[in-house]
Amino acid sequence: MTEQADRKLFSFEFVSLNLVIFFSFCNMSVFYSFFSYLARIGIPEEWRGFLVGLEPMSAFMLRLVAVPMLHAGNAATAMLIALIMIVTALCSYGWVVTVPGLIALRVFHGAAFVLLVSASMALVVHFIPKDKSGQGFGFVSVSVLVPYAVMPLVTEVLLRYTQNESQIYRGVTVLAAPAFILLLMLRKRLKSALGGMERALISRPKLEEIRRDLKEPRIVLLLAVNLFLYLCYATVFFFMKGYASLSSISEVGGFFTISTLVMIALRLSGGLFFDKIGKIRMLQVFMLLLVPCFVLFRYMSTDRMLYLMAGYYGLCIGFIMPLLNALLFDVSPPHLRGVNTNLALFVMDAGFFLSPYAGGAFIASGRSFSSLFTICAGFIFVNLVLLVVFGNLKRTVQKEQAAGYTGGVR
Repeated sequence: MTEQADRKLFSFEFVSLNLVIFFSFCNMSVFYSFFSYLARIGIPEEWRGFLVGLEPMSAFMLRLVAVPMLHAGNAATAMLIALIMIVTALCSYGWVVTVPGLIALRVFHGAAFVLLVSASMALVVHFIPKDKSGQGFGFVSVSVLVPYAVMPLVTEVLLRYTQNESQIYRGVTVLAAPAFILLLMLRKRLKSALGGMERALISRPKLEEIRRDLKEPRIVLLLAVNLFLYLCYATVFFFMKGYASLSSISEVGGFFTISTLVMIALRLSGGLFFDKIGKIRMLQVFMLLLVPCFVLFRYMSTDRMLYLMAGYYGLCIGFIMPLLNALLFDVSPPHLRGVNTNLALFVMDAGFFLSPYAGGAFIASGRSFSSLFTICAGFIFVNLVLLVVFGNLKRTVQKEQAAGYTGGVR
């Protein structure tokens, strides 16, 4: 398989893998109210932030092991194992209600999630043509986002008829059935689909190659931008409900639905557009627009304001995330695209672990949710500076390459 311009994006393999990714994030998106659930089952306040962040912390730590081990040749088998683990974890929340038990369960759940998503990403990047990277990652991000648009709203409705969230966690496992079927079908097709690839693309990358990759300044800068972005994204995800409970806002399910629908609409309608624009400049523009968004969160006091801010937030994030992923894909060597995509997920895990842990401690110390959102505005501004540095670095690299080509050296 090569970098041909005429390769189609929406192959059976690409679509099927995105459906499996969809299930992966359905099982995560129902945990938006886990902090509140822990309070209802009597978990002490000082443990709640830690337990919320423990699952992504486990994923954060275990992805370091998974990244160099997973490749296109073993990803499908790893995904099947991970699905079984996730079903087991989701069914266990109903009877695990102690701090030690929840620690063990969150670690196990994190291991299952990281294995499923890492294996999916290691495989799906091989079915994205380079000239369609923006469109491809736009579609992948839709698979990630749809659960966050639907599941919080569905959960809010179901909570009126169920005893607690643990019943909903167990109910999500029904989505594993179609995922199992798709994976079994994929395993039969992958051998022929990957048969035309160079061996290096479907084999485990060498550790020395990964070390060199992590010394590449452009890769490091983009991973840093991802980290700060996900710290802020996770803060909204985990703490918006707590902020709403202290104001006259009735519920936050609508915020997540509206913001996510805006993101999805952008990625579905603008997929082709993402590959025709200056990715760096657009990232800088929308990162700049995201700074006042976080500042304005502290002034939300009505449902109407909440919905307006949801649209604003969704517009900014809807452009930023797929463009960041596409840019990382574009600057990565073909045989390390799966590695770098999973490294981006690694820093996502870091954000989803550090945010509830540090944010929970911040709130427990008597600080306000408004102050937490203001800190996020500062992180986003740091991202803007990093993107300016990245743009300057990329122009320097392009000039050097052009000079080398002109001089007869390539």
